Amino acid sequence: MVSAATRHLRILQPAPDVYAFYDGRVENQRFADHPNWVDDGALSLGVASYALVSGDEALIYDTHVSLDHAALIRSTLQAKGVKRFTVVLSHWHLDHIAGTGIFTDCTIIANRRTAAHLERQKADIEAGTLEGPPAISPLVLPTILFEGEMTLVIGRHQVRLIELNIHSDDATVLWLPQTRLLLAGDTLEDTVTYVGEPQHFAQHLVDLERLRSLRPAAILPNHGAPEMIAAGGYRDTLIDATAAYVKGLLRCVEEPRLRSQGLREFIAPELEAGWVHYFEPYEAVHERNVATTLSFAAAPTGS
Repeated sequence: MVSAATRHLRILQPAPDVYAFYDGRVENQRFADHPNWVDDGALSLGVASYALVSGDEALIYDTHVSLDHAALIRSTLQAKGVKRFTVVLSHWHLDHIAGTGIFTDCTIIANRRTAAHLERQKADIEAGTLEGPPAISPLVLPTILFEGEMTLVIGRHQVRLIELNIHSDDATVLWLPQTRLLLAGDTLEDTVTYVGEPQHFAQHLVDLERLRSLRPAAILPNHGAPEMIAAGGYRDTLIDATAAYVKGLLRCVEEPRLRSQGLREFIAPELEAGWVHYFEPYEAVHERNVATTLSFAAAPTGS
């Protein structure tokens, strides 16, 4: 059932058996009148959760930004004949785990780092005090944990879960080897990646190379342009754009002239090549990324 919270949600089908439940990037759209993480970190940039469907089975990749969103995902798939759900969490951030309460009777899979982050911060997440409102209650913790890699079979699809350290130290991406489709979570993003852990930049670049080695035919990020997702996703040059951006942030430490550049100038080669697409709200993300990078670089060793 569509609620006020989900009235702008669009259901896209970027590939056979793959559905994207996309919300955000709608002018004047607000989840709530007061400041909140749903509007500021998710809907303003656009956010998708995905479903891989085969017969009466579905794999849900992230549970979206609210219980209402998750309920709509589940009811939509049930109307298509789905009876068995498996949930995989891409990482622990709130806009990806808010709907777990709708899947209390299902298997929920995450890597051990994701589970540890959620368990440690469960009380604050449920109270709405971690990043402010809205609270996520109940937060249902993962029921199956893995390290490194794990393989699932969803109907006729084989799915590899791959643990990485990009964007967050607990990322899980989905790789469908039969179709060479990569569901990237927040490891890749259009216009630019959101930086919260600059201390891991070196590992981010290593793991971006791991993604490149898969040679994906198409990439579906959780944050991207809806028209690109609807058209089948991004080329593997999204990986190149992300690596170039991380390297550019690192250069800011030694090259002060880069620090004042707006986003368009900072990623001009990638925009010109069509690897990513300019979306104005990412100006604030870029400004924050530069500040976060410089703050970490200036911190005393061991702090």
